[in-house]
Amino acid sequence: MTSTPKCVPIPKNGVDYRGKVVLAPMVRSGELPSRLLALKYGADLVWGPETVDKSMIGTNKNFNPLTSTIDFTRFPSNSSRPIPKDQKESVIYKLHPTKESRRLIFQLGTSSPTVAVEAAKLVASEVAGIDVNAGCPKPFSTTGGMGAALLQTPELLASILEALVKEIGEVYEIGISVKIRLLETPEKTEALVKRLCQTGITGLTVHCRTTPMRPRERAIRDQLRMIGGICREAGVACLMNGDVANRDQALKLAEEYGVDGGMIATAAEANSSCFRTEAEGGLLPWKEVVTEYMNLAIEVDNRWGNTKFLLSQLMPGKLEAAKRCQQAKNYRQVCEILELDDLYDKARDLDERLGITQRSGQGVERAKKQNQSARAAGRHQIEHHENDEVHGILSQRGITAISAMVV
Repeated sequence: MTSTPKCVPIPKNGVDYRGKVVLAPMVRSGELPSRLLALKYGADLVWGPETVDKSMIGTNKNFNPLTSTIDFTRFPSNSSRPIPKDQKESVIYKLHPTKESRRLIFQLGTSSPTVAVEAAKLVASEVAGIDVNAGCPKPFSTTGGMGAALLQTPELLASILEALVKEIGEVYEIGISVKIRLLETPEKTEALVKRLCQTGITGLTVHCRTTPMRPRERAIRDQLRMIGGICREAGVACLMNGDVANRDQALKLAEEYGVDGGMIATAAEANSSCFRTEAEGGLLPWKEVVTEYMNLAIEVDNRWGNTKFLLSQLMPGKLEAAKRCQQAKNYRQVCEILELDDLYDKARDLDERLGITQRSGQGVERAKKQNQSARAAGRHQIEHHENDEVHGILSQRGITAISAMVV
């Protein structure tokens, strides 16, 4: 008689990571429009970018009726100068309560149980789980004892998770999880995972690289079976991260190594349609993905700088259009370059709200008419040439783009 695998109870408002292929937490590439794009193309869950606990404390939580988002905002706290009366609060975190919240995992950067709980309370009612970042190797995280630095202080990491489980997980009925990296030896990794699985967490993600390793170095999967076995024995869901290119590969690797699912990072940054299965058609052409991204970015009033960065990742860099987009100063100019006429009026309004209007209205309208004429004369030939040229580039970039910080 086959016994039922052990499973830590999943809270009422939480989510089970088992069988899931999810978007990794990435600085810049994990903002709201990127998460919504991943969900559109089939991601089961999305992680937001690491958000440091102290940056959340003191924020104001507001519903934005224009974008239908919940914005956590605050004035800058690193200046001794008086705040000008006309200065707007900075958006620290933005989420969409209907399109993502029950599939959104908030990743917290912290080195203190008390501060972690204080920060998590602000967002716990709006997300499906809180994940502690214990894997980021970047100095901005490790210098403060956060991220991968926590791997060297396992009891502190365990105490943070225990505090979150008791004061956030049990109170708000959501899951608490952790994302780690491999330690110097399998024995150290084994001891760490066993300790963390005793804290009451519902999920653990392992990035299959050690702290000194960079994304260009091949992921190490030799310890996955051991880690998966420990988690399974404790009833904790286990996800794997590192060189996962698409949904089909994630599920295949999970089955091969005995873990519960996969997390995709750089491949999703290059083309978010990597969450589609081959049966669903696999990767979509860059133009279709970029058009949808632009629509979502405009819809949620995404910061222009972040949108411009994502365009540099989603568009093959050798294309002339990609080079022109990197010279663009606002949303309108990108819509002109990519001939996104349906988005032009919304882009113009957003530029005005963001204060990034650059060109005269007359010049914009003239460029718009020129684009329409050019498209009518030869759009089919241009698109056919571009699709043939970049299809191979996109498939290569799926696992080699390394421009976002993967945590």
